[in-house]
Amino acid sequence: MKRFWQTAVICQVSAYIGNYLRDEIAAEARIRNIGTFARFLEIAALTNGEMVNYTNIAADCGVSATTVKEYFQILEDTLIGRYLPSFQKRPKRRMIIAPKFYLFDVGIANNLLNREKVEAGTELFGKAFEHFIYQEIYAHSRYSDNEYPVYYWRTTSQLEVDFVLGDHEVAIEVKATEQANTRHLKGLKSFAEEYEVKKLILISNDPLPRLVNNILILPWKVFLEHLWAGEII
Repeated sequence: MKRFWQTAVICQVSAYIGNYLRDEIAAEARIRNIGTFARFLEIAALTNGEMVNYTNIAADCGVSATTVKEYFQILEDTLIGRYLPSFQKRPKRRMIIAPKFYLFDVGIANNLLNREKVEAGTELFGKAFEHFIYQEIYAHSRYSDNEYPVYYWRTTSQLEVDFVLGDHEVAIEVKATEQANTRHLKGLKSFAEEYEVKKLILISNDPLPRLVNNILILPWKVFLEHLWAGEII
């Protein structure tokens, strides 16, 4: 039964993508080559949740960087994905300014790349886990009364925080590990050195919540309970 359900979901996603290419994109006057756009969709899925490099993607697709920007704009206009901007308020360190881009659903990215199952413990699982948490945060930011902005933070020296909520009120790092340790906290510590932060949170697969160096390590289920109860921001 479980296998049947998984197959049905995959078929539904495939049909959705087919309808999207045929109906939504064909209706866009800016698209002249559906085949090229389909290739772009694969690249967008491959780089899902990563910083956008228009030049590199353009080279892979065989089009100009300007065209790639237009393609991303179409994804955003048709609600297939959204940009996650970088946090750049009064930086002391040199910052990465390029945005990240997330497709609206983990299943879309996996289907575009023909991934039937993402195994726990793999790099792909870590990326999917981060994407899942982002979806929840973004949904909450839109449904809550605050309607707070969401950013990511990354320096040119590779220090990074996955999500910054509001006006640096909450900094969140996401790790798929089942045993978070001090090396996973480096980005959060660096962010706290630069900004005053009300909450520093590491979301993981740890079995129990704990506090380490003023950083709250939360199992993802506990984090979501607090988030939707309005206790995070």
